[in-house]
Amino acid sequence: MKIIVAVTGASGSVYAERLLKYLSINNQILAVFSKNAIEIYERETGAALKEAVNIKIYDDGDFYAPFASGSFLCDAMVVCPCSMGTLGRIASGVSDSLITRAADVMLKERRKLVLVVRETPYNLIHIRNMETLTLAGAVVCPACPSFYSKPQTIEDAVDTVVFRILDLLGVDNDGFRWGNV
Repeated sequence: MKIIVAVTGASGSVYAERLLKYLSINNQILAVFSKNAIEIYERETGAALKEAVNIKIYDDGDFYAPFASGSFLCDAMVVCPCSMGTLGRIASGVSDSLITRAADVMLKERRKLVLVVRETPYNLIHIRNMETLTLAGAVVCPACPSFYSKPQTIEDAVDTVVFRILDLLGVDNDGFRWGNV
């Protein structure tokens, strides 16, 4: 699959790190990080951001990136983590960065868009923006770990969210399945 992964400046870079790890196995990944996301990613993960096999990183100001156009075919886009500021700009149709432009393209082309919101609690504006995006065809997936699988580590708990994201993207994975206990 060809998947766009956008990372914003919300805390939760570990979700992006684990998601990219799993997605890069059998998929072509086109990644874009906001300026704040790069700093937060490096601070939270302790690792420098770098391209890897099957991952091409684009600058958030690069409107010449292929996925800034609806003529570029891809299977899905995920914004993980998705800040409420980014969510609001996408909901309002403000395409002031490659991330928001690509999300706008996904909505207008009726392609799969998953927004992994991490901030909490929500105010009424956040809720209305999530409603607007849901009505427009996006999937809002709060980064809320589950505990059915009895995670033993932080990575195990993070993976409960990441495997849910993979399910929403249509990517096969070995995540916990209810009934398989």
